[in-house]
Amino acid sequence: MKTKLLFIALFSITLISNAQQAVNLSMGASYANEVFYDFSENESYSYTAADWDIAFLRTSAYAFATRINDGAGIELFEVSNTPSDYATVDIANEANWTQLYNSDTDWMLGAFDQGTASYGWGEYNPSNHVVEGTTTFVLKYEDDTYRKFFIEQYAAGYTFKYSTWDDSTSAWGPDVTETVANTSNPNRIFNYYNLADEAEVIAEPEATDWDLKFTRFTTDYPYNGTTMKYTVTGVLHHPDVTVAENTESGAGDPDAQTYMTEINTIGYDWKVLNASYQYDIVSDMYYYVKDMDNNVYRLHFASFDGQSTGNLSFNYEDVTSQMSTTTFENGDSFGFYPNPAKNEIEVLYKNSQNANVNVAIYTITGQKVLEKELQNNGFYNQKLDVSQLSQGNYLIRFQSGNQTSTKKLILK
Repeated sequence: MKTKLLFIALFSITLISNAQQAVNLSMGASYANEVFYDFSENESYSYTAADWDIAFLRTSAYAFATRINDGAGIELFEVSNTPSDYATVDIANEANWTQLYNSDTDWMLGAFDQGTASYGWGEYNPSNHVVEGTTTFVLKYEDDTYRKFFIEQYAAGYTFKYSTWDDSTSAWGPDVTETVANTSNPNRIFNYYNLADEAEVIAEPEATDWDLKFTRFTTDYPYNGTTMKYTVTGVLHHPDVTVAENTESGAGDPDAQTYMTEINTIGYDWKVLNASYQYDIVSDMYYYVKDMDNNVYRLHFASFDGQSTGNLSFNYEDVTSQMSTTTFENGDSFGFYPNPAKNEIEVLYKNSQNANVNVAIYTITGQKVLEKELQNNGFYNQKLDVSQLSQGNYLIRFQSGNQTSTKKLILK
């Protein structure tokens, strides 16, 4: 009886997970907020978009990336790759500076990393194994504030100095020197710094608590047969998430998609500005979001109000159970095909734990109708004859030691 009840519960969970979930979010008027969303918890986190100027990657002592807050209208320019030129920056020479941009496909390529030094803003010193700064930058704000900025070194954190231009004296103010250590704000991907406040700020959730970020970002926007740099409003995804975009009507197949690592795969073009200056949602554009636990969610946008309110909505459904392959935390995997099936299915699995392995098929009421012991410790495929089973919906359960996976099986 316990087994029967367990599988009735599992089937109920499968039905619930495939039900659509409606989500309403708001970036606020004029997109005042950046919003992060987590599918697994149906939870959102909102942060004031203008609270930070620079984001510093903090996940490794050996990897760095530094991004500008382009969504808040801050522009970044390289002035010189000669360290001594920091002292002589002249804003009258702005026309000779080179503007730099964040990558909108890779979180690890920020605007500062696009400079002319070997590491964007600096060079590696083999004598002390530290990247030392060589490049002077200027940040220009929407209110025409200028700040010159220089990363002095990276060694498990970022040491930098900066100064603000004083219009009243036509001179640079005193330098501020700061170190942002990788140990700040543990469990997040980036540390954030506000230059005006001379302070670190928290501007994202912990790394395991979000999948999508609703924000403004700079992209290559199509214009007159070419592209131009333009700030758009849309979605960037977590570095450990992959996304597939598909044009479809009706139910789609999560297995048939090409999942991309580019963080702008969802991007901004799921909406179109119409002649009345209102946004229409592209009706047949769907996205499959595979999170860091290999759960897959099918997403479709429902509305977008634009900057008047920043309100938007979307619907999604958990389609993980429709995937033919499950990968466990220990690296083992299980899958089967075809689905729907008629007379036979083929089970594919990898087991490296030398544990007992079996597969069983149950009716939706929890009655076991087929069970097969499988070989262990290796990669195998095993055919199962299901020709004696009636047409309909079943559950197929794979077990390897204490690892289990249950999927929906359709027989025709």
